[in-house]
Amino acid sequence: MAYDNLRDFIARLEKSDELIRIEAEVDPVLEVAEITDRISKEKGAPNKALLFERVKGSAFPILTNAFGSLKRICLALEVDDLDQLGGRIREIIDPANLFPGPGAGIMEKLSALPKLAELAGFFPKIVKKAPCQEVVLTGEHVDLSRLPVLQCWPGDGGRFITLPMVCTVDPDTRITNVGMYRIQIYDHQTTGMHWHKHKDGARHYQHYEASGKRMEVAVAIGGDPSIIYSSTAPLPPVIGEYVFAGFLRKKPLEVVQCKTVDIRVPAEAEFVLEGFIDPGERRVEGPFGDHTGYYSEPDEYPVFHVTAITHRKDAIYPATLVGRPPQEDAYLGKATERIFLPLLQMVAPDILDMDMPIEGVFHNNVIVKIRKRYPGHGKKAIHTIWGTGMLMLSKFVIVCDEDVNIHDYSEVAWKVMNHVDPQRDVVITDGPLDILDHSCPQIGFGGKMGIDATRKGQGEGFHRSWPAEIVMDRTVQELVEKRWKEYGFLETNFKSQTSNNK
Repeated sequence: MAYDNLRDFIARLEKSDELIRIEAEVDPVLEVAEITDRISKEKGAPNKALLFERVKGSAFPILTNAFGSLKRICLALEVDDLDQLGGRIREIIDPANLFPGPGAGIMEKLSALPKLAELAGFFPKIVKKAPCQEVVLTGEHVDLSRLPVLQCWPGDGGRFITLPMVCTVDPDTRITNVGMYRIQIYDHQTTGMHWHKHKDGARHYQHYEASGKRMEVAVAIGGDPSIIYSSTAPLPPVIGEYVFAGFLRKKPLEVVQCKTVDIRVPAEAEFVLEGFIDPGERRVEGPFGDHTGYYSEPDEYPVFHVTAITHRKDAIYPATLVGRPPQEDAYLGKATERIFLPLLQMVAPDILDMDMPIEGVFHNNVIVKIRKRYPGHGKKAIHTIWGTGMLMLSKFVIVCDEDVNIHDYSEVAWKVMNHVDPQRDVVITDGPLDILDHSCPQIGFGGKMGIDATRKGQGEGFHRSWPAEIVMDRTVQELVEKRWKEYGFLETNFKSQTSNNK
């Protein structure tokens, strides 16, 4: 059964022994972040979600680290393994399933109907009454200081909403886009709006700014885990996050019309901020301790004016902490890696698997493996990654052969250090980079490196014989494995028992 809301998910976390309730009063300025950072890195306590029930200066509890492990992200998306979602996507996008060819029989064509019906069933359901509007505050009653917004790090420019779902409407398609962009609190009724130039929200704003028109915006905080995750997913503009959330939860997401702006928001959200952005208005936002483990520099961004705050009567404020990995966003990123692999394989069927290391904060490093078929195939795969959607921001791309376990970084490093001739196998170019990359000479643009770690042949100028890897005889491996299981791991025990059984 799909979760209806955030509290359903909290109940599931508690039932699965994945939640710690903290009854002592905590300060949302730095203290919540320090506790969360320790827990996420398992410093003295197991890594679990945290519910802070008494928060200094606010009537609302805070939830952090809810998605902060592979187990919890699987619980959030209601799967045993993240690859299950990738499998569902693969099944739906397979043209043979959706559009059987003219030679297909009637039964094959009928079998495609459930897939088409499933696609149609993902669209959001509009409701007139919603929990997120149990309390409605407008005019002088709008006061952002009522929310227990975190200051995460000492050098931050202030308090930031770190898990917002920013809802904007595409001016051309009228599809609602939901993105996750941090929001700095300036005062009781205004915030920053930190959307990067590569994001859909920024694209919508550019349209309004060019036309000189005011842009309406709504920010939802909390809700069903599927829409929280979907707001982080790199979806194409034609696929709305509400539809994708419906796909993930196998049930339409309920949405409701806002009170002061013409935008629909998740009906089961905990809080909703409604308001507008005036064209051309800018204000300095930041610095902010970001998921790279470094502070992002202050810069000018649009200003969001809040015209209404709506929320549940017993609202819970969800927040995330970003900083040096691993943090909660690492597991959200791992979900994206596994879920979107089939979509990458649609444009690059030669890519068998992908890994985006947590330490590379996802946009810095992509490792793929291919079934190599021709000279230069590895370099072709490198350029494919740089030419595909948001993977264009990848700073390092490593390509391995199909027999390499790319999720074992030790094995990948071994292959790179032994297979690669730097002069022959390294591609250096420049192109777009993530805005948060502080190493490039200018914001959002700089150098990129591709490493072809596949085996080389004569067609690539390699005229020596490629050496065979050292591998033990399989019969001996099986014999030792059998004895190992039977007699245990201790060397003395293993020797004595095996000697008695010669």
